[in-house]
Amino acid sequence: MAGRDRRVSARLPDFPWDALVEYAERARSHPDGIVDLSIGTPVDPTPAVVQDALRAAADSPGYPLTIGTVATRQACVDWLARRHGVTGLGLDGVLPTIGSKELVAALPGQLGVGPGDLVAWPELAYPTYEVGAALAGARGVATDSLTSLGPETPALLWINSPSNPTGRVLPPEHLKKVVDWCRERGTILVSDECYLECAWDATPMSVLHPSISGGSHEGILAVHSLSKRSNLAGYRCAFVAGDPALVGELLAVRKNLGLIMPGPQQLAMAAALDDDEHVVEQHARYAARRAKLREALESAGFRVDHSEASLYLWSTKDQDCWETIAWLAERGILAAPGSFYGAAGSRHVRVAFTATDERVDAAVARLAG
Repeated sequence: MAGRDRRVSARLPDFPWDALVEYAERARSHPDGIVDLSIGTPVDPTPAVVQDALRAAADSPGYPLTIGTVATRQACVDWLARRHGVTGLGLDGVLPTIGSKELVAALPGQLGVGPGDLVAWPELAYPTYEVGAALAGARGVATDSLTSLGPETPALLWINSPSNPTGRVLPPEHLKKVVDWCRERGTILVSDECYLECAWDATPMSVLHPSISGGSHEGILAVHSLSKRSNLAGYRCAFVAGDPALVGELLAVRKNLGLIMPGPQQLAMAAALDDDEHVVEQHARYAARRAKLREALESAGFRVDHSEASLYLWSTKDQDCWETIAWLAERGILAAPGSFYGAAGSRHVRVAFTATDERVDAAVARLAG
């Protein structure tokens, strides 16, 4: 059609972080520099066991396979069993991916979701769920109530526990009800579990756990990332696991697209998943930073809601989130406005505790001032 806007970017929402630029500049003007608590990127060293594995795999002249090595997929299976009680998962139910964001954005389209289909995600959610629906040409809705969908059945439903941005953990009985609801309707259920090991005041469970899945992974996928648990954001290591039929379809599509995790990263990911010690150490670092920031925020008049897991404090001063962002920027602190994650977040800010100890201490001092 003449005059039709064929730009893919025209289908997508505005990139939210662009709206934060002026506040970042204001925070950088602080005499002691910015304390960036907005994005939540890891700052601590990548574990030595992972760096050693990457170096040992540096000679990698051949093409890796999209399906990944047996060792890498076995490490995923073993980790889910050892750390999260997942049983019945075979090698055909695991696929390594180039980070989790790429997967989240591409997954609806790669599973055949398209025009006329509905994709649903939480009311407060990671913006890439919406991006994935838009890329596929599907309709999307943000809701925490399945009954609000009425008689319409979504082709794909996202859940996220622990939640980004709120840190909320869905109880097992709720997860099981969602599994049952999706199976009754033929809806693909995808659980974003990237913060599963970043828990503080609750014990999150994988949707693949037999007490939730009923011992079958039919119709279910879980997305996992090593960026947070192992300080591997720069490595782009993640994987999807669950229903072998769905994993097989993703594999068939991704082979044609050449979406392949590099061979050295596959071995590094296996080494990270096989080692629990560095996870315990990193968890302790984050626990200390979280405790300091939470006390400082509450002393400064904030209320922290949910936040029982993840790497964020979902905080409010009971005012518009942009007023709070400006208040923090004047003190050299940058956070993420809650409105980035949906209209329901308009009076909250997301405060990451992934900064260094020195920067966290600086934020604590400024909040006290």
